[in-house]
Amino acid sequence: MAIEVRIPTILRSYTGGAKVVEGSGDTLSDLLADLDSRHAGLRARLVTEAGVLHRFVNVYVNDEDVRFLGALDAKLSDGDSVTILPAVAGGAFGFAAAAAIAQHGAAAAAIAHTTAERRTPVTAS
Repeated sequence: MAIEVRIPTILRSYTGGAKVVEGSGDTLSDLLADLDSRHAGLRARLVTEAGVLHRFVNVYVNDEDVRFLGALDAKLSDGDSVTILPAVAGGAFGFAAAAAIAQHGAAAAAIAHTTAERRTPVTAS
């Protein structure tokens, strides 16, 4: 049974730089064990010691998220395509940080403006 597995850049050091490798197995767990036998250390980057997928790893079988297909027990068939995608971090924090900086800048400008107004003498006409 041949299953095509797309490997993300961050894990290609385990596959000798290969973007796509082939493996076999009736379930995702079997496939990962098969891949690990040829690409040592790969499975450990995807599966925790407790035997579940790391929360920061997304795996798709034929574009379906394996978390909805039974996770490591997801059934595989000859010709399936498995895509491994690491979760991308920093997006939400980046926006939050930018918003906080913008608010801080706006508050600092308002304080500076108020302080300047207090220092300016008012003259009667």
